Amino acid sequence: MASPRVSIVMLTYNRPQFIGRAIDSIAAQDLSDWELIVVHDGPNQFTRDLVTARAQSDPRIRYFHRDKGGNIANATNHGLRQARGEFIAILDDDDYWGRPDKLSTQVDFLARNPGYAGCGSGMIVIDEQGAEILRNLKPESDEEIKRNALFANPLAHSTSMYRRAAIEQCGLYDESLAGFQDWDVWLKLGRAGKLYNWPEYTTYYQLWEGGGSFHAQRRNTESAIAIVKRHGPYYRGYPVALAMAYSYYAYARLPIGFRRATYYSLSRAKKAFFGGKQAPAA
Repeated sequence: MASPRVSIVMLTYNRPQFIGRAIDSIAAQDLSDWELIVVHDGPNQFTRDLVTARAQSDPRIRYFHRDKGGNIANATNHGLRQARGEFIAILDDDDYWGRPDKLSTQVDFLARNPGYAGCGSGMIVIDEQGAEILRNLKPESDEEIKRNALFANPLAHSTSMYRRAAIEQCGLYDESLAGFQDWDVWLKLGRAGKLYNWPEYTTYYQLWEGGGSFHAQRRNTESAIAIVKRHGPYYRGYPVALAMAYSYYAYARLPIGFRRATYYSLSRAKKAFFGGKQAPAA
């Protein structure tokens, strides 16, 4: 088979209720020259049946089931090693793309701007019922992105596209990190080239209890310290960013009741200060 222009990597574990929606949003793209690589860890039979049926009806969908999986970085790297496209797009199984020109716009941008390693866009945050919570636009220009890159994840993973050659040159995702592996990738890619965020909302980001952000706080804060130390010398604000990473580490070890009461408000405040422009639900 001829190599597609874009390889889309989607990880799925044990949440089959959303993956059909995600695949539908890929099929609705106006750029048809893609392959979807689904890496399925775990035994969920419904997911297996659904993706297998989709793959039988659309040969662009490639399904890889692993009985014994790894962490997010390990699963993503497994997908990247199967990829044949010039560009890599990421879509989590519980998110979906809301604009049919998402892929074509990003391919066009990267094709016309060889100095850029990757790009992303804005996202609309929704709850488990699909109701809109807020809208977020990440910093747009490379200069803005790198100014705050040590303080907050500069690109939203499900909005992103990057060059396969660039991620291979950077050594893929770091499987030793317990969390924030995508943040580490953007900092690596940002050292290899420029980054950009398209100032449009292309992606619906699912915020729900099964997403795991709250429950992963402790290991995420350990990863944050390692990431800031690793990339600090190459980006602005290293001393302050390291102090903040240690403060998050201490916060994650406070009583769970206090963290439950304050986590989402503090998270939104951090995103508002370092993560770009937020707007209330439309």
